[in-house]
Amino acid sequence: MKPSSLICLLLIVPALAQAPEDWTTYGKNNAGWRFSELTSINTNNVPSLAPAWIRQFGSNGGNETTPLVVGGLMYLTGPSNTAWALDARTGQAIWSYKKASPAGLNLCCGQVNRGFALQGDKLFKVNIEGVLVALEAKSGVTLWETKIADYKKGYSATAAPLMVKNLVVTGIAGAEFGTRGFVEAYYADTGKRAWRFDTVAAEGDPGAASWGGDSWKRGGASTWITGTYDPELNLIYWGTGNPGPDMNGDVRPGDNLYTCSMVALDAETGKLKWHYQFTPHDLHDWDAISDPVLANLTVKGKPVKALIQANRNGFFYALDRTNGKFLHARAYTKVTWADSIGPDGKPVLIGGNEPSEEGTRTCPGLGGGHNWQAQAYSPQTGLLYFPSSQHCMLFYKTKQDYLDGQWYQASTVGENEHGVGSIIAIDPATGDTKWHFDMVSGTSAGMLATAGGLVFGSDGQGYLIAFNARTGKVLWKFQTGAPVAAPPISYAINGRQYVAVMSGQSLIAFAVPK
Repeated sequence: MKPSSLICLLLIVPALAQAPEDWTTYGKNNAGWRFSELTSINTNNVPSLAPAWIRQFGSNGGNETTPLVVGGLMYLTGPSNTAWALDARTGQAIWSYKKASPAGLNLCCGQVNRGFALQGDKLFKVNIEGVLVALEAKSGVTLWETKIADYKKGYSATAAPLMVKNLVVTGIAGAEFGTRGFVEAYYADTGKRAWRFDTVAAEGDPGAASWGGDSWKRGGASTWITGTYDPELNLIYWGTGNPGPDMNGDVRPGDNLYTCSMVALDAETGKLKWHYQFTPHDLHDWDAISDPVLANLTVKGKPVKALIQANRNGFFYALDRTNGKFLHARAYTKVTWADSIGPDGKPVLIGGNEPSEEGTRTCPGLGGGHNWQAQAYSPQTGLLYFPSSQHCMLFYKTKQDYLDGQWYQASTVGENEHGVGSIIAIDPATGDTKWHFDMVSGTSAGMLATAGGLVFGSDGQGYLIAFNARTGKVLWKFQTGAPVAAPPISYAINGRQYVAVMSGQSLIAFAVPK
């Protein structure tokens, strides 16, 4: 593709401009592409890629952060309320941040954190106990803190915030504790709340009839992965998680809006503009939180402003992001719970897949076909890239009374087989798989696409791998020495391009040797 063609593609999508050498937001642009325009590392020279520097952190817990880079400085968060600023050329520390987390936290999945948001001279992050923090970028000094949820009720916070104009937009975790999810926006200067959208419909809301009795009060619908933003439509898109309790739906009859859904919110007010529910009355913990990628597609000969997502339930979806209209869906992994997604956008169910006391084998398993791991979209190839798992599980249903702030899943799962994984490239205009790379297990790491014709992905065995973005051919791989659970990024300083990723307790920055 000619550079001029790439520029045209960049202009017709809702991606706010930024310097190509920087990485200034969670998804690289507000459309969530995770696409670097840099070309210095490419299909010709990537076999010579090697570590330029390695920084050891020694923090406890998993590292799932997306570092931000601007002006030669790198900002990244770590587990257990930690963060750092580094010289992005050398990895040398500039400042560090640490705040003790409260004792006795009830958490689903560890004290992870997925990154900063940045605006001007301020950085924004969430702390695990449900606090939004603003830091001075040059020093790491705390400017303000705002409590967004009560951790004693089971809430926690892990997602990187999203900047929309002067607002810091953030989500929440904790659906496994019978909480009620939300998306909130705060003023960047003061930390004062601007608006809140509750992701579980209450009495009097349009979706209230989708809940039986008062089950909405414990409805779940966490929002634990960062959303995206279309400035032309002025809409924020955010995925929501499972209902509560997860696998016993008897106590929550109905579709349970707005769980396992995509919601489009007015950026000024937080009011719901449209919603689409991927898995009505979810019984298998299939959160729909994966980053909603925005791309302009040609679908059946017509141009569409689309929202695309590889959903945890095993289907890839394309929606019209202007109104939430269903465009198409296609299974990308082994699926036994539905034959297809019908023209009305609802799943055509296969009976006998409900969790039971004896255990019911269903595919995909608890982690889904694709979980939270970052997807990447390349305007060069027109393909969406994501890691996937093929894994079936036994789903059990149990009875459980709700206790405030305690685990409320009413279920468990069992394994009777070894799951495998893959990295998949899909044409989002059709849902067709263009290539896939088989892996020995599912991966918890995300993707990076670049204008050098490359796609980078990682696996639980510790490999960072570079693929030809069009063909899926492996061009390079490196054993990092630890499992990788974070997505890679790319940036440049003085014309030298780097690819960086967290591996275990280390951050490794790669470059082509001078």
